[in-house]
Amino acid sequence: MRALMYFAALFAVALGLVAVATWPAWELVNLFAAVPFHRVGNRIAMLGLAIGLYVVARRLGVANRSAMGYGVRRSQFVVDLLKGVVLGVLFMLPLALLMLALGLRDLNAGVTLGMLGKALLVALGSGLTVAFIEETFLRGAMYSAVSRESGVFIAIVSTSLLYAATHFFARYRIAPEDVTMLSGLDLLRGSLGEFAQPRAILDAYLSLAAVGALLAIVRSYRGNIAAGIGLHAGWVTVMLAVLRLTRVDPAASQSWLLSQHDGFVGYLTLGWTAVAAIPLLAYYRRQRR
Repeated sequence: MRALMYFAALFAVALGLVAVATWPAWELVNLFAAVPFHRVGNRIAMLGLAIGLYVVARRLGVANRSAMGYGVRRSQFVVDLLKGVVLGVLFMLPLALLMLALGLRDLNAGVTLGMLGKALLVALGSGLTVAFIEETFLRGAMYSAVSRESGVFIAIVSTSLLYAATHFFARYRIAPEDVTMLSGLDLLRGSLGEFAQPRAILDAYLSLAAVGALLAIVRSYRGNIAAGIGLHAGWVTVMLAVLRLTRVDPAASQSWLLSQHDGFVGYLTLGWTAVAAIPLLAYYRRQRR
């Protein structure tokens, strides 16, 4: 369990940096541009994780292309990634349409094809960025280190649970006029606050953990993270487009199917992931390396 302890310690250090370094960094950044406090805290955490990942990866012997999930020739990596994007979009599109059909979300007024195209392009850019970062860290370095030490099953479970947990950080907001020297601690306390009420986030957490497990299983089949990056990016693309172009209908009789976390993930997403994962995993298993 040494690898798990290293990665847990890395996240603890990153959270500590948020508490200590966000306020001075925010003061410095705001000399040049007005940036929300929570966004500075998020960047501090990402920087701490990036530096820490380099140190931890070297310590655990996974600081190489293969262990990071890039151990395949570039042309094949690109092909697998693009296939993953297409499959990720096809995976999530029926879920989005189901939300609309059930009246859980309604289209915003005045949505046009041009707006849809722009939303998809912006969402794809964000999806690829998020996917590269998260897959390299979780299904790349952490998966390799944990699976080498504790086996594939533990690697799948641990990366999935951590993947789900990271989606509840840095959502707390502090207005600029309320920022003080102790606001870094307030940001950390607020970011961790959702975990104090586990029942309120259980549906979102289980849904995200299921998605994380699916990505980790694909990683185990393919031996690299190209497909995972593509799938991840495709899912995020559809989700962000839906969040941008539609709104939750709180009066819907089945509104409990969507979580209060973001109005998208929840029990409906969990159920759909369990069903759609069957053909998706069958496809990747046939191509298993």
